[in-house]
Amino acid sequence: MTDQFDVRQYWERRLGEQYSLAGVGYLRLGRQYNAWMYRIRARVFSRLVAGLGLPMAGTEVLDIGSGTGFYVDQWRQLGVARVTGLDITQVAVDALGLRFPDDRFFRADIGRPLPSDLPLAAGSFTAVSAMDVLFHIVEDTEYATALTNIAGLLAPGGWFIWSDNFLRHGTERVTHQASRSLADSERLVRQAGFEIVDRVPMFVLMNYPADTRSRLARLGWTAMVAPAAVAEPLGWLVGAALYPLERWLTASCRESWSTEIMICRKPAG
Repeated sequence: MTDQFDVRQYWERRLGEQYSLAGVGYLRLGRQYNAWMYRIRARVFSRLVAGLGLPMAGTEVLDIGSGTGFYVDQWRQLGVARVTGLDITQVAVDALGLRFPDDRFFRADIGRPLPSDLPLAAGSFTAVSAMDVLFHIVEDTEYATALTNIAGLLAPGGWFIWSDNFLRHGTERVTHQASRSLADSERLVRQAGFEIVDRVPMFVLMNYPADTRSRLARLGWTAMVAPAAVAEPLGWLVGAALYPLERWLTASCRESWSTEIMICRKPAG
């Protein structure tokens, strides 16, 4: 299946048709529900990054899979010196260049050997983010290459912040996504040269419970958010109802059955 899947073509078409948070998010749940999900992402991300103690004014950030620029904007709001974005699509690179003229954006596939003419020096970034991106690399060898590439671009002592589903059971695959086991992800980040510092929930309730094999839990979640797929106003209502509880859960829970953020660091010496 994966041999026939053209990841760049898939995302060029998807973003060309819907260049929005829904287009880069949970597509079938619509714009309004996705907007609430991204409010949660913003709160969790800003809280975690603020806790790292980065000297924001001197921080050069690399954002992988920048898409519509949500995390570029988050880094900008935190006050970093400059953001460099990589995306597999030309659609995103062109749009991001117009929206963020003080930053720079390049089309590249982080899961492949990086082009020699890409103007990114090894070890030149204080922080790298890859949010809801790496599970879209369906080939295992390319997933490992992505982590190695990121480690090479990160400065010693730098931070790598990324999200995935980190399953406690075996890998689950669909055409455009591979949710890998926590054990495999931890092994590969350590193999790439990272130390794992922390792992916390990005979602507990509002996103699909990938990290459970309970059919009842998965069906229950699907039924809970089903109205969002019917009409945008219903998506707004479902998101608004779940948002306060999700804020509390993501701030208080240490484990999740949904997407989590892993914080890694490249050793200083």
